[in-house]
Amino acid sequence: MTRRIDTALIRNIGIIAHVDAGKTTLTERVLFHTGRIHSIGDVHTGNTRTDSNPIEIRRKITILAAAVTCDWQDHRIHLIDTPGHVDFTIEVERSLRVLDGAVVVLDGVAGVEPQTETVWRQADRHRVPRLVFVNKLDRAGADFVRCVRDVTTRLRARAVPINVPRYSDDGDKIIGVTDLVGMRSIVWPGDELTTPVITSIPLSDNLRSARDIVLEACADEDPEILDAVVHGRDVDPAAMWRALRRGTIGGRIVPVLAGAAYRYKGVEPLLDAVVALLPSPVDRGAIQDRAPSRDAALAALGFKVVYDEHGQLTFVRVYSGSIVKGQTILAARADKKLRVGRIVQLVADKREEVDRLEAGEIGAIIGLPISNGETLCAPESPLVLEAIRVPDPVVRVAVEARTSTDREKLGVALGRMVAADPSLRLETDQDTGQSLLAGMGQLHLEIAVERLANEHGVAVTTGRPLVAYRTTLRRAAKLDYRHVKQSGGPGQWAHVVLEVGPGARGSGIVFEDRIKGGSIPREYIRGVEAGVRAAAADGIPDPRFRGHPVVDVRIVL
Repeated sequence: MTRRIDTALIRNIGIIAHVDAGKTTLTERVLFHTGRIHSIGDVHTGNTRTDSNPIEIRRKITILAAAVTCDWQDHRIHLIDTPGHVDFTIEVERSLRVLDGAVVVLDGVAGVEPQTETVWRQADRHRVPRLVFVNKLDRAGADFVRCVRDVTTRLRARAVPINVPRYSDDGDKIIGVTDLVGMRSIVWPGDELTTPVITSIPLSDNLRSARDIVLEACADEDPEILDAVVHGRDVDPAAMWRALRRGTIGGRIVPVLAGAAYRYKGVEPLLDAVVALLPSPVDRGAIQDRAPSRDAALAALGFKVVYDEHGQLTFVRVYSGSIVKGQTILAARADKKLRVGRIVQLVADKREEVDRLEAGEIGAIIGLPISNGETLCAPESPLVLEAIRVPDPVVRVAVEARTSTDREKLGVALGRMVAADPSLRLETDQDTGQSLLAGMGQLHLEIAVERLANEHGVAVTTGRPLVAYRTTLRRAAKLDYRHVKQSGGPGQWAHVVLEVGPGARGSGIVFEDRIKGGSIPREYIRGVEAGVRAAAADGIPDPRFRGHPVVDVRIVL
């Protein structure tokens, strides 16, 4: 794994989908088929390599994007398995920010689901070419044709099935796939891991229309294929793969593949398609005029920060140049020079130490004190890369440490969690004084509280945030007040007449002085205004409203 590899042979891909489409199961099979692991874990038993967090194991969902590295057909694949739940959309966002391609996994029964549409839009925004893998075709009710139609109608993409499911003679279960490019039958006997049986097959009437869709897509990309199709000549499969690759990278077509990852069906053809059709860093081109070459000046992005027993671990995508152990680099946004310590690549659930990361590679640096989205570059050749888009939080919960010991640790723990997850925010309500934890949804906040306890040993009590009420006026009124101060002698008095009424939304307290000719000393007017503002801050003297400040009113003296 430590061998250097040509940048054109690197594939940086993500697995993205709606929750429970089978991303983690697919990733586990990919790791096994590429030789990175020698036993296959299962989501239900909690021993997969990418869902290793105790909360992920207990809840049986992915909450943190996990990066792994593997090799297939002399290509290096950096793969990120992302969460499917909408609450963890930041993990998808920052992963797609640094990836060159993606595999969108569909549940063969459910088809395109709401979060599928969300991650598809995210991939569109980052212009990430993608494949679609229709998974779980072993389930009752699975329908490959309907899923392909969903991609066309709901995702508005040109779906091109390059293989189709192959079922047993009784039509009861999936046994393999038919490769529509090479016209091959690929069958995996039984439901356990076996070597596929590959045979050439004739072009039957049932397959002709399916292959015509592939040929039409290829003809749109290659005039020679168009000429061959028009004149009824055979088309070389190698030429079809080149045309499909051109259309995929250009975003004009989306190849669709069939399978059932849990039953070991369709994984190898998917890996073949990843290396054949998805772009390399070279295909993606230069970043701010820096070519994706190890000889160019350094340009890299620290796209994710995590903390563990070893301290801070920063995930890095290198766009150009190299990051070498012991090298001095510039954190451009912070304008701070840093020395690179240990560098690792992630191999399944293990870390493999390397001496460098080169153009196109994804790895991690241990102990580099930077924040999410930091640009790393050579001090003599600075640049700032586009920041990672962070969505605004949509729900808040009040948090309070249970004990004085927890209170001392809470600030540090929350600081680390917010640094690692920028969609999680710590706020202080200026009106109520409460500490509020803000996030993307109820599940997001529940898991954040669990992680506080599990990973940082901090127990907190949560509750609904207090509502800081405000009061205002619905209609105008007039106040005529006479104040007498009698302390012997003639005494003192003041006569104040105020007109009060509703003001514009957000205007606060607007005080207007209409005293003419200086008949009232200026200091008296300032005293009246100060009294009015103090009374408004205290609220209306009614038990129902006391303590709720009065806002958005206009007061005329």
